[in-house]
Amino acid sequence: MIYLDNNATTKPLTEVNEVVLSAMNENWGNPSSIHRIGQEARRQVDLARESVAKLIGAMPAEITFTSGGTEAANLAIQTACDTHRDRKVIVTSHLEHAAVGEKADALAECGMEVIRLRNCSNGVMCMEHLKEVLEERASEIALVSLMWCNNETGVIEPIEKATELCHKHDVLIHSDGTQWVAKMPVNVQDVPVDLLTFAAHKFHGPKGVGALYARRGITVSPLVTGGPQERGRRGGTENVPSILGFGIACESAIEWLSEENIKAMEANKALFEDTLKEAMPEISVNSSGADRAWTTSSILFPGVKGELMLLVLSENGVCASSGSACSSGALKESKVIEALGTPDEGEWGAVRFSFARTTTKDDLLQAVEAVKTSVNTIESIVNAASPAIVPQQG
Repeated sequence: MIYLDNNATTKPLTEVNEVVLSAMNENWGNPSSIHRIGQEARRQVDLARESVAKLIGAMPAEITFTSGGTEAANLAIQTACDTHRDRKVIVTSHLEHAAVGEKADALAECGMEVIRLRNCSNGVMCMEHLKEVLEERASEIALVSLMWCNNETGVIEPIEKATELCHKHDVLIHSDGTQWVAKMPVNVQDVPVDLLTFAAHKFHGPKGVGALYARRGITVSPLVTGGPQERGRRGGTENVPSILGFGIACESAIEWLSEENIKAMEANKALFEDTLKEAMPEISVNSSGADRAWTTSSILFPGVKGELMLLVLSENGVCASSGSACSSGALKESKVIEALGTPDEGEWGAVRFSFARTTTKDDLLQAVEAVKTSVNTIESIVNAASPAIVPQQG
């Protein structure tokens, strides 16, 4: 199988698996215990926290471990709301992951007002709209929450500009960095977002662990209470094996992140899209006019249901998705794709091919052949199912 669903999850590194297993066998103590076994577990967790912080240019004390990116995003939004209890407005977009979008909807049911920014047809959020909202209502806004890189299209959003605008108006900004951190360089000193969230399993770490970066001076409001863990920011015994695996994944990402490696992956994505378009000129690449990360190609296929395309692709040896794995199975159009619109009338099926740093050029060229075969198979099925036209007697 050629695995091209890396925005959903990535295969853990061998060294990550090794440290997780070692922690289960050796560093199994409770980090809150004062005896030697517990304190060794605490030391290992602290070292992992340093590695996570180093990946984004933060201080270890600014990192809170969570169960993943979704909890981290929820924690960030709740923290902002509690920081400014007198402010009842949240600004976000139509393009967010459900971790942000559904949390905003839940808060709206509790009396918060949610403003969703306009976006261009290429999937870039409108900074002019953000500027207008901030100028008119900054004193009412508890938080602006905008993703750094779209999980379905790979569009790189103007977070640096958004951060500048928010800080000019004394408004907190959170960015969901789940599809950006460890895939592209991040330094929270250069782009000083107030809150940043991400998850280990998106870059070859274990599932079940993520992180919230909260800029020094922001008091994190715990969603999970019941203990003093994580400096009182998240109750419950720490998931030591996954946290240690998280640390190793961060160290590996730091080593991998270089201009040379990123350019090589960008070239691979371009090769994939160009080869596919050459073979199938009728397809359309979502957000092709925007700056996109090397991680993602979202392709629209005319006259093909996305779910059927995924099933046939899988039978032909390629794993892909129709969008966010958190909403797959719903068998309904992605809100992100809906917000972008389709090129013209008629049915279009969206398939997201997402790449990891382990994805090779050969993988992508084989995937193109599998896509061609899959489309031909679907056309044969459709043609076979079409009723024959029988001429009338006359």
